Amino acid sequence: MNYEGKKILIIGGTGTLGQHLTRFLLRQNPQVIRIMSRDEYKQYEMQQNFTEHLSKLRFLIGDVRDGQRLLRAMEDIDYVFHLAAMKHVPFCEYNPFEAVQTNIIGTQNMIQAAIQCGVKKVLFTSTDKAISPTNTYGASKLMAERLISAAEYQKGPKQTVFASVRFGNVMGSRGSVIPLFVKQIMEKSKVTITDRQMTRYMMTATQAISLMLKANDISQGGEVFVLKMPTILLVDLADVVIEEVCTRFGISEQVVREEIGLRPGEKRYEELMTEDETLHAWETPDMFIIPSAFRDLKLETSYPNAQKMQQCAVNSHQEQPIDRDTLRQWILEEGLIKGELL
Repeated sequence: MNYEGKKILIIGGTGTLGQHLTRFLLRQNPQVIRIMSRDEYKQYEMQQNFTEHLSKLRFLIGDVRDGQRLLRAMEDIDYVFHLAAMKHVPFCEYNPFEAVQTNIIGTQNMIQAAIQCGVKKVLFTSTDKAISPTNTYGASKLMAERLISAAEYQKGPKQTVFASVRFGNVMGSRGSVIPLFVKQIMEKSKVTITDRQMTRYMMTATQAISLMLKANDISQGGEVFVLKMPTILLVDLADVVIEEVCTRFGISEQVVREEIGLRPGEKRYEELMTEDETLHAWETPDMFIIPSAFRDLKLETSYPNAQKMQQCAVNSHQEQPIDRDTLRQWILEEGLIKGELL
């Protein structure tokens, strides 16, 4: 898909993924990218990081809970990327209705604004925690996924195409475990690990953006695109970060690994999709495609290079974790061990 000359809105665009997406889209010379979020300091920081592109960027303060603000932000927009969410599992557990208001009601507000403004395509970012959810965050994102799929069915003659993309942890994103490990090593010479058997689906921000845009390109309406992600063992990630931080900053003292147990609502493993979803899904070399439940599931697909999904593991505990050398390579390529923490 060519975004040249297009008008784009990124909701929740000041986060790690939003900033990567912005940089990627700027290469295609869009007419404008509007960045909407509710944190003015993050907006200020992002402005400082994008000084050479400010003629193409518009920074909008606003909350997805405010439907009128979304309507104004979406005026004359071609494409919407909905990245805004409450994501921190324990905070969502402790403040469940706040998660409902942002992740569910906010998504419905976005849907209504997109239909009313005649947006061409909407891509919603979901999470593997939406599968068999054991926490408020996962349950709220599952509900938001359902709202997106239902919007495609309920939109009537309107032309907006709605789709979701489901992926796991983005390596190095704000609030993720790598910056936490680095901080703990630098300040306390220890890292806290919730559970040594914990596995997670994880990818770099660069990989996530590439597959998000591919999903947006081929979306036909109501699907959930599930990115094929490698599995990591949490203790492997901790050990690689410890080795890299100690090497870079010349730390010679022993770094302690402290196991603290699962946090409220947290799972030892994640799943990519339910067993029922695997029965109807299609797959390409880099993603699974779950068609809308409102479509005739017996119809053949027209997605490029897609075939019926082969039976395979969709549970992070059943997959072989990637090796530590690959983890190390990703961390170094993405520049996730920050020197300014000294």
